[in-house]
Amino acid sequence: MTRSSAAVRLVPLSEAHLEGLADLTDDPAVQRFTRIPVPPPAGFATTWLVTFEQARLDGTRECFAILDSLDSSFLGAAVAPRIDRQAATAELGYVVLPAARGRGVAVDALRQLATWAFAELGMLRLELLISVVNEPSKRVAERSGFTREGILRSYYLKPGLREDTEIWSRLPGDAEPKWEREK
Repeated sequence: MTRSSAAVRLVPLSEAHLEGLADLTDDPAVQRFTRIPVPPPAGFATTWLVTFEQARLDGTRECFAILDSLDSSFLGAAVAPRIDRQAATAELGYVVLPAARGRGVAVDALRQLATWAFAELGMLRLELLISVVNEPSKRVAERSGFTREGILRSYYLKPGLREDTEIWSRLPGDAEPKWEREK
């Protein structure tokens, strides 16, 4: 069964999403594979929101809430933590609540985020940085049309964590991804 990107929608992160964002930042997998500090300081969800709201104004970062398109429940976040307009390159990322995993939510969100970065920002290269041990995230990248380029050895992610990290990319001329939902 082919799944369309209509399952989720992306909206700019706002105060309405703080509770879901706090739940997301408390998830051990999100802490392990993202730049979120461990443990997250008190009020980190608000800090995250304020940081992205300020960066939205200068065009250097963006964060969208991933919402279920049927009931608008918060499912996660789709981010562009680095937007380099001069180089026309953006780093993208995605985090999904545990209850939403395995349903294609991250793939749908990443495909929409990539479409936004190409169409709205005019990016010519999109990048993902994924831990070599994060198999679910690598499957999301592949199903979203990204190509694995190689490994950045001993990449600095956050204090206390250096690890081998795969770099994946997608260019505007790459074929649109087609994927089958796992049974």
